[in-house]
Amino acid sequence: MYIFKAGVVGAGAMGGGIAQVITYSGLPVVMKDIDQAMLDLGMEKVRSIYQARVNKGKMGVGDMQAKLDLVTPTLTYDEFEDVDIVIEAVPEKIGIKKAVLKELEGVCPEETIFASNTSALSISEMGAATGKPHKIIGMHFFNPAHVMKLVEVIPGLDTSQETVDDVVMFSESLRKIPVVVQECPGFLVNRLLMPYLNEAVLALEEGAATATEIDQAIVAWGMPMGPFTLMDMLGIDVCGHVGDYLYSEYGDRMTPAPLFSKLVEAGRFGEKTRAGFYDHPGGESDVVNGMIEELQESGAAPTGTKFSAERLMYPVINEAALCVQEHIASITDIDMAMVAGTGMTCGGERVGPLVIADKIGLDVVLETLETLEKELGPRFRPARPLKLRVRAGHLGEKTGKGFHEYA
Repeated sequence: MYIFKAGVVGAGAMGGGIAQVITYSGLPVVMKDIDQAMLDLGMEKVRSIYQARVNKGKMGVGDMQAKLDLVTPTLTYDEFEDVDIVIEAVPEKIGIKKAVLKELEGVCPEETIFASNTSALSISEMGAATGKPHKIIGMHFFNPAHVMKLVEVIPGLDTSQETVDDVVMFSESLRKIPVVVQECPGFLVNRLLMPYLNEAVLALEEGAATATEIDQAIVAWGMPMGPFTLMDMLGIDVCGHVGDYLYSEYGDRMTPAPLFSKLVEAGRFGEKTRAGFYDHPGGESDVVNGMIEELQESGAAPTGTKFSAERLMYPVINEAALCVQEHIASITDIDMAMVAGTGMTCGGERVGPLVIADKIGLDVVLETLETLEKELGPRFRPARPLKLRVRAGHLGEKTGKGFHEYA
């Protein structure tokens, strides 16, 4: 199925970013919201991205206007009668998303694909709320959509292979890197990223290191930015919401650090509120340090633990190994998704967690996880695919075979 016209429901910054990506490929897009202010915000997002290109000399003013003319902002569904695909980018609440899909079902052609930009919610559940679950699929863009190359493509239990193929092809036409991910809570990147972010907050709560020290250690490891800088950029409220959802699905190994809820209750969401783990501007915050002291004094956060970069990074490797076990994605796709979706690097090389494990040595990773499990608890329990490979002597690059094979 060829896509001639697209729709985006839910404007704002994310919806506007997705609309810009679509128009950049030359396709017309109709962008809907129920709030004129959000619609204006979405259009301003599109305009600002193109204006930045004009300012850098990468695009002429006439070309910018031609791209802007491809966007039709609207408060109604009147323009959705001939769309081939609709991407919903409404708030991350399953009830709202189901309601939007039902509305779309009443106005769009039968063959229209409905794609959800959800970062974690069930595609199968959304599909069950409609009369055409074979046309429902996840299409998770990463923020900012015009910069990040990865798109997670998530079929539900009833999504047809034709729909999957069409969305993969559509993603490629948008100059994106699509990775097909089998449905699970958090999908792939957020599922792997959340244990890393949560462990950073636990280490901070416990006084193992300061936010600055942790960020610096992770940058020295090779990541493009530290976890606290990243969470302040993404939004602590967003990270906390994803963390709570993953805990509800995966249980104790994903128990959220208490500091998340304290920050959210205090309205410290990160850069967008000029206060998160850091003050913006200003650096480390006395308010956050006070929250940490309260957690330690109440016994909610143990003290005397140690910090290491491995404490944060090895849970990513372990979760990736669990995804291998569950056939969530191929080994190659897991690595590619983490590089394209997070900028993951090691030693200056853009590589994913399973390549990193092979470089370190799977025996070393396993031994470290076992030590961390004894010291900090069962959330570090090594995944079976990791243990199995070590027992078989598949230790990574040094033996020619680990998660990947080496000549």
